[in-house]
Amino acid sequence: MSSSEAVAADEVADRWEPVRDLPPSAKLVAKVLDYNDTLTQSQLSEETLLPSRTVRYALTRLEEEDVVESRFSFSDARKRLYRLSL
Repeated sequence: MSSSEAVAADEVADRWEPVRDLPPSAKLVAKVLDYNDTLTQSQLSEETLLPSRTVRYALTRLEEEDVVESRFSFSDARKRLYRLSL
């Protein structure tokens, strides 16, 4: 492995450091948000195949670690959109 590859690998590892000690459900939600720019809670439930309650808990834990940002949906103010902020 070259030194530039090692630096890139370290940056990726450091990026995910706040998520490392979180429950598996939170890690899965974070990874799905990494692949998809912005999703609602129901979309996250569909993508992860996790129950809504588990996704809600995972999002709470991710927000506590400042790993996820949320905002209201312009098309439906009852929904929140979640985005990974790593």
